[in-house]
Amino acid sequence: MLLHELIEGRAAVEPDAPALIDGDQSLTFADLHERIRQAIAVLDGIGSSGDRVAVIGPNHLGWADLYYAAPAADRVLVPLNHRLAAAEITELIDRSGARVVIGDRAQLDRLTAVALPMLDWGEWDTAREAAVPAAPLATDDSAMAWLLFTSGTTAAPKGAMLTHRSLLAAVAASTAARPVESDDVYVFPFPLCHVAGYNLVHRHAAGRPVVLVDRFEPVTFCAAVERHRVTSTSLAATMLAALLDHLDDHPEDVASLASLRAIAYGASPMSATLLRRAHALLGVDFAQGYGMTELSGNAVFLDAEAHRRGLTEQPEVLRAAGRPAPGVEVRLAEDGEILVRAPQVMAGYWNDPDATAAAVVDGWLHTGDIGRFDDHGHLYVVDRSKDIIITGGENVSSREVEDVLIAADGVDRVAVVAVPDPRWGEMVVAVVVAGDRSAFDEAAMLAHARTQLAGFKIPKRVVLVDELPVNASGKVRKHDLRALVRDRLVPSGRFERPHTPPEGDALSPELRGQGRTD
Repeated sequence: MLLHELIEGRAAVEPDAPALIDGDQSLTFADLHERIRQAIAVLDGIGSSGDRVAVIGPNHLGWADLYYAAPAADRVLVPLNHRLAAAEITELIDRSGARVVIGDRAQLDRLTAVALPMLDWGEWDTAREAAVPAAPLATDDSAMAWLLFTSGTTAAPKGAMLTHRSLLAAVAASTAARPVESDDVYVFPFPLCHVAGYNLVHRHAAGRPVVLVDRFEPVTFCAAVERHRVTSTSLAATMLAALLDHLDDHPEDVASLASLRAIAYGASPMSATLLRRAHALLGVDFAQGYGMTELSGNAVFLDAEAHRRGLTEQPEVLRAAGRPAPGVEVRLAEDGEILVRAPQVMAGYWNDPDATAAAVVDGWLHTGDIGRFDDHGHLYVVDRSKDIIITGGENVSSREVEDVLIAADGVDRVAVVAVPDPRWGEMVVAVVVAGDRSAFDEAAMLAHARTQLAGFKIPKRVVLVDELPVNASGKVRKHDLRALVRDRLVPSGRFERPHTPPEGDALSPELRGQGRTD
């Protein structure tokens, strides 16, 4: 099957069923099918088969056109993250070899160094509506459909080549492990430039509508859930925490979420503390998905029943990623790295045969994550391999330290990173967002950590910031944190102290709060 055939089939069976909702605009499956056919005609007049089509900007109905129409026109969609700097976006456009850029006018105007045709959404709609609908040109399900650049949380972005086959295999895995309810209404709060956008295809495969919001914001999210009687959503830990903070301050908004039954997550670890807090306030079910761009979506799932057990008699289950979906094979390499073999594995990295050869060996994707299995077949993600801190010859999992610190009083968010140390090789540093900065007690937090962690795992320094830098999918950008902290080091390996702050506040006043990426 090809991506656009999902919509074609739904339009034939349920033409009047809602497919997409964006504010006051609503599209049926018949509407979406017609827009795709119009879009094919427009794209057929730009370049030739195999050409790349870049799209940029906040969520918009035009994204859905291009999700399906670019591959249907035998082109390749290149989703771009509008939160990147203009120079970064320009580099990705150059690397992709895109022939045209489509999207939000404000974002297009930033790209002054890009010498390509550009269409804003108004111009795109005008061209599309004037076009004579065309038949799909694509015939090969192994052809690249999306060229999606990795999030770059541990390294420079790479272009993952996702095919019709790999994307639909990811959808099939999700459908098998996490079936869509017959009355489901799903709100998508992530940017559609992220691999999480495959959830839109997942819902459409089940014939269910997707509500788009242009960005996650608690007030807007609550209003969308109430207005459209939303039953399910996906949230990163940072999003869920922000939502709960809002509801604590505005308890009257809890009623607006009465229709919400399920929250899925997976963009970043979700602490048991946060899950319990959300369950107590909202009473919803939870489901976790473990995946990545190179897997075209999620491949391992922890279902609602496991979460219910985890919130009651088996708390250790909440630390698991889950079990592989049907058709997905997972094994551990000798060093504990998680390897995945499944039809949803990417075709490789764009124009990077060496990286492809290192990442996919005999069909097995080397995820870069370190894991373990329990006796019940649950996979646990111990850490990113590049987030393993080696200090004094001992390995420290930053994930493990984060899970302990987040439970300490006064800690709202935390990320643990390594920075070079001349004595120990690497130093463990905790970057903390405190609920009340003036009242934050670093000594108490570290004392709490000492009750649960070996001495070599205790952070040697604590950095207070106003926000943790996160990418569009809610993952903490640890390379940004490492750079921020490393910049404050002197050759001795200790923090530079140009002034005398309270003990543990390692950043000078002008550097505080620079974790924000908005």
